[in-house]
Amino acid sequence: MEYRDYYQILGVSRSAGQADIKKAFRKLARELHPDRNPGDQAAERKFKDVNEANEVLSDPEKRKQYDMLGANWDQYQRGGGGRPGADPFGPGGPFAGFGFGGGGAGGAGGPGVRYEFRQAGGEGAGFSDFFRMFFSGAGGAAGQGAGAGASGGNSRTGTRTRGGTTFADILSGMGGAGGTTGGTAGPAATREHGKAAKGEIEAPAELTLEEAFHGTSRLVELEGKRYEVRIPRGADTGSRIRLSGKGPHGRDLVVTVKVAPHAVYTRRGADLERELPVTLREALLGGEVPVTTLKGRVLLTIPAGTQTGKTIRLKGQGMPRLSDEGAGALYAKVKVVLPSALDEGARDAATTFLDLVAQPDPRAAG
Repeated sequence: MEYRDYYQILGVSRSAGQADIKKAFRKLARELHPDRNPGDQAAERKFKDVNEANEVLSDPEKRKQYDMLGANWDQYQRGGGGRPGADPFGPGGPFAGFGFGGGGAGGAGGPGVRYEFRQAGGEGAGFSDFFRMFFSGAGGAAGQGAGAGASGGNSRTGTRTRGGTTFADILSGMGGAGGTTGGTAGPAATREHGKAAKGEIEAPAELTLEEAFHGTSRLVELEGKRYEVRIPRGADTGSRIRLSGKGPHGRDLVVTVKVAPHAVYTRRGADLERELPVTLREALLGGEVPVTTLKGRVLLTIPAGTQTGKTIRLKGQGMPRLSDEGAGALYAKVKVVLPSALDEGARDAATTFLDLVAQPDPRAAG
């Protein structure tokens, strides 16, 4: 498996601070965003790479594990860890000696260790095999499981050991990039293993669009205890809020967000769409019409001769972005509502008016 240089992907040095990493990520995310590069698969791949690199380097704990992994990557490759089915924990492997208790099913890793690699599903599928192998269970978007499986690992991300420990957990117990990869795991490794074996607990949270716009909180009840979870402004379906070590028995509590459909607005990422009914007078002659947004009411100028289906963009009236970079836009789609049930006088006036208007046949081109 190819080693992925996250520093190179973001274009920063290995000594870069969090501010530099955040700045580089925002710049690249804007340039490569699919909305700005529709149909460009190369840009889409780079966008995913940039998000993956930021997922690791913006998290101090994951970055620490990644830096230690980088120093030991050659040993991992020489030990056969890069070959499918190879046992990096077996004799001669780079992680030999990091046992997880005797007995149990052997599996691909032999007695005492059971692990498997499979394609991750759900939200984590956008991350590379490299990320899933070394960081699943360590937090972020790759940690998709609903809790510890039968062997103590993550049942959906597919990188696990008998004790539920990922490769990243093992590396974090090495005592730094210069630590040994052989022998018996010391106290630091044991502590990390015990922590990781606890897994995580997922809890759903369904929000209204208004709650997602303004931010809200939810009370989650687990094992007789209540946990208050703050959900930030701009959360969307699929957003994951992690409370590291705050769940029952010190486990991570991960709240997965689902935003309910709205009767007026349709959400497209940070943008919103809505229908805007206007009268025949407003459409023909133009004028200012009030438009309700999630921020409040604004006045929108309708140009004279506006047709049904015309879309008008209201900048900054969409959803807040989780990156704190402003808000999306609101797209108002005009719908001209005609008067109905005309009396005789109104019908005569309409006939006189329409006789004076030179309107080409709109079906002629079809």
